[in-house]
Parts: sequence; structure tokens; C-alpha cells
Amino acid sequence: MERSYAAIIQTMAPASTSSPWNSCIFSEYQNSSVIVLHYNYTGKLKYRDGLKPEAIAFLAICLLIVLENAIVLLAIWKNKKFHVPMYYLLGNLTLSDLLAGFTYMVNILLSGPKTLNLTPFLWFLREGGVFITLTASIISLLAIAIERHITMVNMKHYHGAKRCRMFGLIGASWVLSVLLGVLPIMGWNCMGRLEACSTVLPLYSRNYILFCITIFSAVLLAIVVLYVRVFYAVRSNTRRLGSLRKGQARKSRKCMALLKTVTIVLGVFIVCWLPLFVLLLLDFFCRAGQCIVLFKAEYFLGIAIFNSLLNPIIYTLTSKDMRKAIIRLLCQRCLMTKDGQVKKIGIPFLECSISKTEMPSHRMEGLDTTVSSGNITPSTIKALYPRILNTSIVSI
Repeated sequence: MERSYAAIIQTMAPASTSSPWNSCIFSEYQNSSVIVLHYNYTGKLKYRDGLKPEAIAFLAICLLIVLENAIVLLAIWKNKKFHVPMYYLLGNLTLSDLLAGFTYMVNILLSGPKTLNLTPFLWFLREGGVFITLTASIISLLAIAIERHITMVNMKHYHGAKRCRMFGLIGASWVLSVLLGVLPIMGWNCMGRLEACSTVLPLYSRNYILFCITIFSAVLLAIVVLYVRVFYAVRSNTRRLGSLRKGQARKSRKCMALLKTVTIVLGVFIVCWLPLFVLLLLDFFCRAGQCIVLFKAEYFLGIAIFNSLLNPIIYTLTSKDMRKAIIRLLCQRCLMTKDGQVKKIGIPFLECSISKTEMPSHRMEGLDTTVSSGNITPSTIKALYPRILNTSIVSI
């Protein structure tokens, strides 16, 4: 099969092939005929038209993703109040979503007829950029879940250790994302083995696609487990507080607010990514040309990209402090007074929230808690842990 594959490439390649690069093991990476061969084999050799209406719609969504996440990043950067570990993790998620929108926009602009003019090396860069940024977005969600689990379940709040932990999580998320993204260009592809090729991504091996689905599924399962543990830990803590002071109704509202927010977070993630996961699983089991739905993969990927549009809303805009910072950034003159107070017209923008129970901290026997974006922020927990902490905890 390898000889026949090489023979086909040689017949399709231009006549002038005396470059020193051709003696390299990756010589085929510079041969655009490989793209034509693989797209023809998988049945995707149908790129004749320019940008379709749906592609233009996806471009508009990507532009909105870039602008939205850029605003959130700017708000975090300009407000020293947000220069704390938890907001750095949110900023990392926002950055990965911004890059996901940008790389997918580039992917669309280089698709269509331009695909057949790409060399395999440029094709791997085009697809790998989208893959790396989307993977970073998913793993950033896991990093946030890990941080909240450590903070709320293990009660580890020391600022120095938290900062090191935060940088470690951010670094690990990008290292793992880049590692997964460069595997195809490093050799885990189907060049030379057409029967092993993916239909959705004609130069990717179906085994690599299955491997990535397994990794993403494990990440999703880990996020679910961590948030379930966080919820039960918070409910347990509120029960202890209930024994100290009567506040069952308020405690119940707080627990339900946390559960509601976490459910929305996981629900949106699953709704956006599950169609793409199912499509890629179908791609693994279907032979080339058997499943027509695989030729509509851009719609499924577009739904997954839409998650990058919703992440800033779920994780940052549900915070009153973040909403106030963004209002001050975007429309300071029309919604804010000179002394930094919110005008009446700006109050509805601040009060809108996924959780109706979000309000200023409630003092309960020495414990201040705030439910925001599914995260309860302890400020002083001396009532429950007098020997562990002797100073106030820095708010997340």
C-alpha cells in the first residue's frame, strides 16, 4: 500500500521535484497533491464554491467571540481587584476562547477552494490551531473545577500556595493542549495509509480521533465529579451553619443556586460538545463515503465553537463585580457617575444574573459567603476553623 501510495503521489506531483527537501522523511508534507488525494479518497473533494452563507454566519460568530472575550480580558487586566488566582484562571479560559474564535475564523477563510492549494504542513497548522485552542478551552474548564474543588472541599486558601497552584494549572492546560495538537504533524496521521483516514479530517488517523474523544470524555467526567463533590461539600457546610443559626430557607436557596449554576455550566458544555463527539465517534466507525452526515462536520464544529461564546457569560458576567467592571469599561459615561456609582439606568444591567440569590455577603455566625458563578467565596471562616486560619481569607 505504501508503494502504491507513493506512486500515486509521484504521478500527481509537479514535474520539478529535485528539491533537497524531497530527500527528507517529511517530504510529502510539502506536496499539495497529498491534500487532493486524501480529499478525493474520503469523498470531500467538493470544494468548488467560495464562502457559503453558513460560513459567513460562522465568521460573524467568531468575530463576536473574539470581541466578547477581548472585553472580558481587558476588564480583568484593568481592575486590580481581579488580579487574584481565580480570576487568572478565568482569564486563561477567556484567552483560550478568544484564540479558538480567531483560529476558527482563519480556518474558515482558508477553507473551500483554498484547501486544495495547501500543503499538508499548512493543513496541519490550520487544523492544529483550532484543535489546540479548543482543547485549551476544555482543559481550562477542568482547571477551574480543580481550583474550586481544592478551595471549597479541601479548604486550602493560602495565597502563596494558591498562586503557584494557579500558574501550574494554567501551564499544564496549555502544555497538554499543545501536546495533543501536534501529535498529527509529528507523525500520528494517515499519510500513506488511506484506509485509516478520518472523513471529517482527511489527513488525521481515525485512531487519533478516537484517542482525543477518550481524553475529552475523561475531562468531562472529571469536571462533573469535581462539581458534584463541591456541591455536596457546600451543602454539608451550610447544614453546619444551620445548626448554629436558624437560616434553613436562605441555606436552601444558596445550595439550589449553586446547583443551578453548575447544572447550567455542565449542561451548556455537554449540549455544545456532545454533537461533535458523536460525529467523531461515527467518523471512527464509518468507512470513507459511507456516512453522508460526516460531510456536514462544519455545523457540528460551529456548535462546539459556540461554547466559547457562552463561557464568558457563564463564568464572568454572572458576577456582579465583573458586570460592573465591564459596564465601567464600555459605557462609563452613560451608566456610571463620575464618582464610580451606578446610575439608575445601569442597575438592571448589574442585577441581571443566572442566580437570583446573588447578593451582598450574608453574615452567618462569623462566616461571609457569596454565591457567584457557582462559587462560594469564604471571607472569614473562623467560626468553623479557628485553629486552621487566624486571618481573613483572600476572596477568590
